[in-house]
Amino acid sequence: MKYPEILRFADIASRLDEFDAIIDARSPSEYALDHLPGAINCPVLDDDERVQVGTTYKQVNSFEARKMGAAMVARNISAHIDALWLDKPREWRPLVYCWRGGNRSGSLAHIMAKIGWPVVQLDGGYKDFRQFVSSALENPPALDFRVVCGTTGSGKSRLLQTLESIGAQVLDLEQLAAHRGSVLGGLPSQPQPTQKAFETAIWDRLHRFDPALPVFVESESKKVGALRVPGALMEQIRAARCISLQLSRAHRVQLLMEDYQHYTQDAGPLNEQLGYLASLHGNEKISNWQSLASAGRMPELVEALLAEHYDPAYTRSIGRNFPRIADALVLELPGIAPGDLLAAARQLHP
Repeated sequence: MKYPEILRFADIASRLDEFDAIIDARSPSEYALDHLPGAINCPVLDDDERVQVGTTYKQVNSFEARKMGAAMVARNISAHIDALWLDKPREWRPLVYCWRGGNRSGSLAHIMAKIGWPVVQLDGGYKDFRQFVSSALENPPALDFRVVCGTTGSGKSRLLQTLESIGAQVLDLEQLAAHRGSVLGGLPSQPQPTQKAFETAIWDRLHRFDPALPVFVESESKKVGALRVPGALMEQIRAARCISLQLSRAHRVQLLMEDYQHYTQDAGPLNEQLGYLASLHGNEKISNWQSLASAGRMPELVEALLAEHYDPAYTRSIGRNFPRIADALVLELPGIAPGDLLAAARQLHP
Protein backbone atom coordinates (compact mmCIF):
# COMPACT_ATOMS: atom_id res chain seq x y z
CA MET A 1 0.00 0.00 0.00
CA LYS A 2 1.27 3.45 -0.94
CA TYR A 3 0.78 6.20 1.62
CA PRO A 4 -0.80 8.61 2.10
CA GLU A 5 -3.88 6.61 1.16
CA ILE A 6 -6.49 9.00 -0.24
CA LEU A 7 -10.12 8.09 0.47
CA ARG A 8 -13.54 9.77 0.24
CA PHE A 9 -15.58 10.10 3.40
CA ALA A 10 -18.14 7.59 2.14
CA ASP A 11 -15.37 4.98 2.15
CA ILE A 12 -14.61 5.44 5.85
CA ALA A 13 -17.87 6.72 7.39
CA SER A 14 -18.69 3.41 9.02
CA ARG A 15 -15.20 2.84 10.41
CA LEU A 16 -14.05 6.16 11.84
CA ASP A 17 -13.34 4.43 15.13
CA GLU A 18 -10.60 2.38 13.45
CA PHE A 19 -8.33 5.42 13.18
CA ASP A 20 -5.93 6.07 16.04
CA ALA A 21 -6.37 9.83 15.56
CA ILE A 22 -8.47 12.14 13.38
CA ILE A 23 -6.48 15.29 12.67
CA ASP A 24 -8.07 18.53 11.46
CA ALA A 25 -5.34 20.55 9.75
CA ARG A 26 -7.53 23.64 9.28
CA SER A 27 -7.29 26.84 11.30
CA PRO A 28 -8.76 27.07 14.81
CA SER A 29 -11.69 29.22 13.65
CA GLU A 30 -12.66 26.69 10.97
CA TYR A 31 -12.39 23.85 13.47
CA ALA A 32 -14.58 25.72 15.98
CA LEU A 33 -17.46 25.97 13.51
CA ASP A 34 -17.59 22.20 12.98
CA HIS A 35 -15.29 19.21 12.55
CA LEU A 36 -15.34 15.45 12.15
CA PRO A 37 -16.42 13.62 15.32
CA GLY A 38 -13.49 13.09 17.63
CA ALA A 39 -11.09 15.23 15.58
CA ILE A 40 -8.26 17.19 17.20
CA ASN A 41 -7.13 20.50 15.75
CA CYS A 42 -3.51 20.62 14.55
CA PRO A 43 -3.48 23.61 12.21
CA VAL A 44 -0.75 23.80 9.62
CA LEU A 45 -1.63 27.49 9.35
CA ASP A 46 -3.37 29.33 12.17
CA ASP A 47 -5.89 32.12 11.56
CA ASP A 48 -3.34 34.95 11.56
CA GLU A 49 -0.98 33.03 9.29
CA ARG A 50 -3.75 32.37 6.79
CA VAL A 51 -4.44 36.11 6.66
CA GLN A 52 -0.74 36.88 6.12
CA VAL A 53 -0.42 34.36 3.28
CA GLY A 54 -3.67 35.51 1.67
CA THR A 55 -2.64 39.15 1.84
CA THR A 56 0.74 38.39 0.27
CA TYR A 57 -0.98 36.42 -2.48
CA LYS A 58 -3.23 39.37 -3.34
CA GLN A 59 -0.80 42.25 -2.84
CA VAL A 60 2.49 40.69 -4.04
CA ASN A 61 2.21 37.44 -5.99
CA SER A 62 1.50 33.73 -5.60
CA PHE A 63 5.19 32.72 -5.56
CA GLU A 64 6.00 34.89 -2.55
CA ALA A 65 2.84 33.70 -0.81
CA ARG A 66 3.78 30.04 -1.37
CA LYS A 67 7.28 30.59 0.02
CA MET A 68 5.91 32.29 3.11
CA GLY A 69 3.23 29.64 3.58
CA ALA A 70 5.67 26.76 3.14
CA ALA A 71 7.91 28.08 5.89
CA MET A 72 4.96 28.49 8.25
CA VAL A 73 3.54 25.05 7.41
CA ALA A 74 6.92 23.38 7.95
CA ARG A 75 7.38 25.03 11.35
CA ASN A 76 3.86 24.16 12.49
CA ILE A 77 4.05 20.52 11.38
CA SER A 78 7.39 20.19 13.14
CA ALA A 79 5.89 21.58 16.33
CA HIS A 80 2.95 19.16 16.16
CA ILE A 81 5.25 16.16 15.66
CA ASP A 82 7.44 17.23 18.59
CA ALA A 83 4.52 17.88 20.90
CA LEU A 84 2.10 15.10 19.99
CA TRP A 85 3.45 12.24 17.91
CA LEU A 86 7.08 11.40 18.69
CA ASP A 87 5.96 8.45 20.81
CA LYS A 88 3.66 6.95 18.17
CA PRO A 89 4.64 3.50 16.81
CA ARG A 90 4.99 2.61 13.13
CA GLU A 91 1.47 1.11 13.00
CA TRP A 92 -0.20 4.29 14.34
CA ARG A 93 -2.86 5.16 11.74
CA PRO A 94 -4.13 8.74 11.57
CA LEU A 95 -6.77 10.32 9.32
CA VAL A 96 -5.88 13.82 8.15
CA TYR A 97 -8.13 16.39 6.51
CA CYS A 98 -8.44 20.09 5.71
CA TRP A 99 -11.11 22.13 3.93
CA ARG A 100 -10.99 20.46 0.50
CA GLY A 101 -8.27 17.84 0.89
CA GLY A 102 -5.65 20.05 -0.71
CA ASN A 103 -2.33 21.56 0.30
CA ARG A 104 -2.82 21.81 4.05
CA SER A 105 -3.76 18.21 4.74
CA GLY A 106 -1.59 17.08 1.83
CA SER A 107 1.52 18.62 3.38
CA LEU A 108 0.90 17.01 6.76
CA ALA A 109 -0.06 13.64 5.29
CA HIS A 110 3.02 13.63 3.01
CA ILE A 111 5.39 14.15 5.92
CA MET A 112 3.60 11.55 8.04
CA ALA A 113 3.85 9.04 5.18
CA LYS A 114 7.56 9.78 4.74
CA ILE A 115 8.07 9.07 8.44
CA GLY A 116 6.44 5.68 7.88
CA TRP A 117 2.96 5.98 9.35
CA PRO A 118 0.03 4.47 7.35
CA VAL A 119 -1.75 7.81 7.08
CA VAL A 120 -5.06 8.36 5.28
CA GLN A 121 -5.87 11.73 3.72
CA LEU A 122 -9.53 12.65 3.30
CA ASP A 123 -10.19 13.31 -0.38
CA GLY A 124 -12.43 16.36 -0.62
CA GLY A 125 -11.71 17.25 3.01
CA TYR A 126 -14.28 18.71 5.36
CA LYS A 127 -16.36 19.82 2.36
CA ASP A 128 -16.87 16.20 1.32
CA PHE A 129 -17.71 15.22 4.90
CA ARG A 130 -20.26 18.04 5.18
CA GLN A 131 -21.97 16.99 1.94
CA PHE A 132 -22.14 13.41 3.20
CA VAL A 133 -23.74 14.46 6.52
CA SER A 134 -26.26 16.75 4.83
CA SER A 135 -27.32 13.96 2.47
CA ALA A 136 -27.51 11.42 5.31
CA LEU A 137 -29.78 13.69 7.36
CA GLU A 138 -32.07 14.21 4.39
CA ASN A 139 -32.55 10.43 4.37
CA PRO A 140 -32.03 9.32 7.98
CA PRO A 141 -32.00 5.62 8.86
CA ALA A 142 -35.33 4.01 9.70
CA LEU A 143 -35.22 3.81 13.48
CA ASP A 144 -37.77 2.68 16.05
CA PHE A 145 -38.16 5.95 17.96
CA ARG A 146 -40.00 6.05 21.28
CA VAL A 147 -40.94 9.63 22.08
CA VAL A 148 -40.95 10.67 25.74
CA CYS A 149 -43.72 13.25 26.07
CA GLY A 150 -44.76 15.23 29.11
CA THR A 151 -45.37 18.70 30.43
CA THR A 152 -42.50 20.99 31.36
CA GLY A 153 -40.69 19.74 34.44
CA SER A 154 -42.04 16.19 34.22
CA GLY A 155 -38.52 14.71 34.13
CA LYS A 156 -38.14 13.88 30.43
CA SER A 157 -34.46 14.82 30.22
CA ARG A 158 -33.63 13.06 33.47
CA LEU A 159 -35.39 9.93 32.24
CA LEU A 160 -33.39 10.00 29.01
CA GLN A 161 -30.16 10.34 30.98
CA THR A 162 -31.16 7.42 33.18
CA LEU A 163 -32.10 5.30 30.17
CA GLU A 164 -28.72 5.96 28.61
CA SER A 165 -26.97 5.04 31.85
CA ILE A 166 -28.51 1.55 31.76
CA GLY A 167 -27.57 0.93 28.12
CA ALA A 168 -30.60 2.13 26.17
CA GLN A 169 -30.17 3.96 22.87
CA VAL A 170 -30.92 7.66 23.42
CA LEU A 171 -30.98 10.67 21.12
CA ASP A 172 -30.87 13.62 23.52
CA LEU A 173 -31.36 16.61 21.22
CA GLU A 174 -31.33 19.12 24.08
CA GLN A 175 -27.98 17.82 25.28
CA LEU A 176 -26.53 17.99 21.77
CA ALA A 177 -27.93 21.51 21.32
CA ALA A 178 -26.82 22.73 24.78
CA HIS A 179 -30.31 24.11 25.37
CA ARG A 180 -33.41 23.03 27.28
CA GLY A 181 -35.75 24.00 24.52
CA SER A 182 -37.83 26.88 25.89
CA VAL A 183 -37.54 30.64 26.31
CA LEU A 184 -35.76 29.93 29.61
CA GLY A 185 -33.76 27.03 28.21
CA GLY A 186 -30.36 28.61 27.63
CA LEU A 187 -27.54 27.09 29.67
CA PRO A 188 -25.31 29.48 31.62
CA SER A 189 -21.75 29.87 30.29
CA GLN A 190 -22.43 27.23 27.62
CA PRO A 191 -23.17 28.66 24.19
CA GLN A 192 -25.02 26.57 21.66
CA PRO A 193 -22.96 24.90 18.94
CA THR A 194 -23.24 26.03 15.36
CA GLN A 195 -25.99 24.54 13.21
CA LYS A 196 -23.40 22.49 11.31
CA ALA A 197 -21.86 21.15 14.54
CA PHE A 198 -25.34 20.26 15.83
CA GLU A 199 -26.08 18.31 12.66
CA THR A 200 -22.71 16.55 12.85
CA ALA A 201 -23.46 15.49 16.42
CA ILE A 202 -26.89 14.19 15.38
CA TRP A 203 -25.43 12.23 12.46
CA ASP A 204 -22.75 10.77 14.71
CA ARG A 205 -25.40 9.43 17.09
CA LEU A 206 -27.77 8.19 14.39
CA HIS A 207 -25.23 6.14 12.46
CA ARG A 208 -24.13 4.33 15.63
CA PHE A 209 -27.63 3.14 16.60
CA ASP A 210 -28.73 -0.47 16.12
CA PRO A 211 -31.93 -0.24 14.02
CA ALA A 212 -33.21 -3.44 15.66
CA LEU A 213 -33.47 -1.68 19.04
CA PRO A 214 -35.62 1.28 20.11
CA VAL A 215 -34.21 4.79 20.32
CA PHE A 216 -35.61 7.05 23.04
CA VAL A 217 -36.01 10.74 22.26
CA GLU A 218 -37.84 13.69 23.78
CA SER A 219 -40.87 15.39 22.21
CA GLU A 220 -39.02 18.43 20.89
CA SER A 221 -40.24 21.27 18.73
CA LYS A 222 -38.61 21.93 15.36
CA LYS A 223 -36.11 24.26 17.01
CA VAL A 224 -34.04 23.75 20.13
CA GLY A 225 -33.03 27.24 21.08
CA ALA A 226 -31.57 28.77 17.92
CA LEU A 227 -30.90 25.41 16.25
CA ARG A 228 -33.13 23.55 13.80
CA VAL A 229 -33.73 19.83 14.03
CA PRO A 230 -33.31 18.34 10.51
CA GLY A 231 -36.71 18.14 8.87
CA ALA A 232 -36.67 14.49 7.80
CA LEU A 233 -35.61 13.41 11.29
CA MET A 234 -38.34 15.54 12.83
CA GLU A 235 -40.94 13.84 10.64
CA GLN A 236 -39.75 10.42 11.80
CA ILE A 237 -39.88 11.41 15.45
CA ARG A 238 -43.35 12.93 15.21
CA ALA A 239 -44.72 9.79 13.57
CA ALA A 240 -43.32 7.52 16.29
CA ARG A 241 -44.89 5.83 19.30
CA CYS A 242 -45.21 7.96 22.42
CA ILE A 243 -44.63 7.57 26.14
CA SER A 244 -46.63 9.94 28.34
CA LEU A 245 -44.57 10.80 31.42
CA GLN A 246 -46.68 11.90 34.39
CA LEU A 247 -45.40 13.74 37.48
CA SER A 248 -47.25 15.72 40.13
CA ARG A 249 -47.23 19.52 39.95
CA ALA A 250 -45.41 19.75 43.29
CA HIS A 251 -42.60 17.51 42.10
CA ARG A 252 -42.41 19.39 38.81
CA VAL A 253 -41.89 22.65 40.69
CA GLN A 254 -39.18 20.98 42.76
CA LEU A 255 -37.44 19.61 39.65
CA LEU A 256 -37.47 22.96 37.89
CA MET A 257 -36.13 24.72 40.97
CA GLU A 258 -33.21 22.26 40.91
CA ASP A 259 -32.54 22.43 37.18
CA TYR A 260 -32.82 26.21 36.86
CA GLN A 261 -30.82 27.33 39.88
CA HIS A 262 -28.97 29.86 37.71
CA TYR A 263 -32.29 31.70 37.38
CA THR A 264 -33.67 31.14 40.87
CA GLN A 265 -30.48 32.59 42.35
CA ASP A 266 -30.38 35.66 40.13
CA ALA A 267 -33.60 37.40 39.16
CA GLY A 268 -31.97 39.75 36.64
CA PRO A 269 -31.42 37.32 33.74
CA LEU A 270 -34.70 35.58 34.55
CA ASN A 271 -36.69 38.81 34.32
CA GLU A 272 -34.99 39.66 31.04
CA GLN A 273 -36.10 36.34 29.55
CA LEU A 274 -39.61 36.69 30.94
CA GLY A 275 -39.88 39.94 29.04
CA TYR A 276 -39.85 38.00 25.77
CA LEU A 277 -43.23 36.50 26.73
CA ALA A 278 -44.99 39.87 26.79
CA SER A 279 -46.45 39.39 23.32
CA LEU A 280 -48.17 36.22 24.55
CA HIS A 281 -49.31 37.29 28.01
CA GLY A 282 -49.35 41.08 28.11
CA ASN A 283 -47.23 43.50 30.07
CA GLU A 284 -49.29 43.33 33.25
CA LYS A 285 -48.88 39.59 33.74
CA ILE A 286 -45.19 39.75 32.85
CA SER A 287 -44.73 42.53 35.40
CA ASN A 288 -46.40 40.39 38.06
CA TRP A 289 -44.12 37.46 37.27
CA GLN A 290 -41.05 39.68 37.35
CA SER A 291 -42.12 41.02 40.72
CA LEU A 292 -42.31 37.47 42.08
CA ALA A 293 -38.80 36.79 40.79
CA SER A 294 -37.39 40.01 42.25
CA ALA A 295 -38.97 39.21 45.60
CA GLY A 296 -37.38 35.74 45.64
CA ARG A 297 -40.77 34.01 45.53
CA MET A 298 -39.49 31.46 43.06
CA PRO A 299 -41.71 28.44 43.85
CA GLU A 300 -44.74 30.70 43.44
CA LEU A 301 -43.39 32.00 40.13
CA VAL A 302 -42.65 28.50 38.83
CA GLU A 303 -46.16 27.38 39.79
CA ALA A 304 -47.63 30.35 37.92
CA LEU A 305 -45.50 29.75 34.82
CA LEU A 306 -46.56 26.11 34.68
CA ALA A 307 -50.25 26.86 35.15
CA GLU A 308 -50.48 29.91 32.88
CA HIS A 309 -47.82 29.41 30.23
CA TYR A 310 -46.19 25.99 29.88
CA ASP A 311 -49.08 23.62 30.53
CA PRO A 312 -51.56 25.40 28.21
CA ALA A 313 -48.91 25.54 25.48
CA TYR A 314 -48.22 21.82 25.86
CA THR A 315 -51.93 20.98 25.71
CA ARG A 316 -52.34 23.01 22.53
CA SER A 317 -49.37 21.54 20.71
CA ILE A 318 -48.85 17.92 21.75
CA GLY A 319 -51.76 16.35 19.86
CA ARG A 320 -51.09 18.43 16.76
CA ASN A 321 -47.41 17.58 16.59
CA PHE A 322 -47.40 14.02 17.96
CA PRO A 323 -50.55 12.31 16.66
CA ARG A 324 -49.84 9.02 18.45
CA ILE A 325 -50.00 10.64 21.90
CA ALA A 326 -53.60 9.41 22.23
CA ASP A 327 -52.30 5.83 22.33
CA ALA A 328 -49.26 6.59 24.47
CA LEU A 329 -47.93 4.32 27.16
CA VAL A 330 -48.61 6.18 30.41
CA LEU A 331 -45.63 6.15 32.78
CA GLU A 332 -46.14 7.69 36.21
CA LEU A 333 -43.20 8.94 38.24
CA PRO A 334 -43.87 8.87 41.99
CA GLY A 335 -41.06 11.35 42.56
CA ILE A 336 -37.78 12.66 41.18
CA ALA A 337 -35.31 10.68 43.29
CA PRO A 338 -32.74 8.66 41.29
CA GLY A 339 -34.49 5.46 42.32
CA ASP A 340 -37.80 6.70 40.91
CA LEU A 341 -36.19 7.48 37.57
CA LEU A 342 -34.30 4.20 37.48
CA ALA A 343 -37.47 2.19 38.12
CA ALA A 344 -39.24 4.05 35.32
CA ALA A 345 -36.31 3.52 32.96
CA ARG A 346 -36.29 -0.21 33.66
CA GLN A 347 -39.94 -0.40 32.67
CA LEU A 348 -38.94 0.88 29.26
CA HIS A 349 -35.58 -0.90 29.00
CA PRO A 350 -35.63 -4.03 31.20
